[in-house]
Amino acid sequence: MTTSPPRVEPVVPPYPPELQAIFDRVMPPGVPPLSLFTTLARVPRVYERFRAGSLLDRGPLSLRHREIVIDRTCARCGCAYEWGVHVAFFAQRVALTPEQVRSTLRGDAADPTWSAEERLLIRLVDELHDSASITDGLWKELAAAFCLEQVFEAIALVGFYHTVSFFANGVKLAPEPFASPLPSP
Repeated sequence: MTTSPPRVEPVVPPYPPELQAIFDRVMPPGVPPLSLFTTLARVPRVYERFRAGSLLDRGPLSLRHREIVIDRTCARCGCAYEWGVHVAFFAQRVALTPEQVRSTLRGDAADPTWSAEERLLIRLVDELHDSASITDGLWKELAAAFCLEQVFEAIALVGFYHTVSFFANGVKLAPEPFASPLPSP
């Protein structure tokens, strides 16, 4: 598979001290900043707003639930770049099985690999992606399984990772060297 070059070249090291400090806060020690971050840093105002809405802090959802929402959102948006980054960094950490990882791409909420709560999250991502809304039935099920803060966090994650996907796909980011490749069908 051939890929076209990125539409925007990232900023390159050495980074200005204030930008290096930001990268040091969001990346694990010894891991260079993602090309998503170095590319968005080309337009500091947009990168600042992007970081402000990132939800990178520890929120009310478990890390596993967050990753299911993020992976499914990126998969639905066709964003191999961000899906691959998250699977590489978090799939093992949150105990996603290979079947679950594959299901984020090609499964659905009826896939038996998911728990009942996880199925609700898959349904939430799918409904928001398909209709930009949530049916009353799903809302009731979400409200019975999660607190309001968790539901809001999940909705915000879906929206934010649509934005991430739009940037990554729109500027044609090349996969990170460590990123997980999309599995074969």
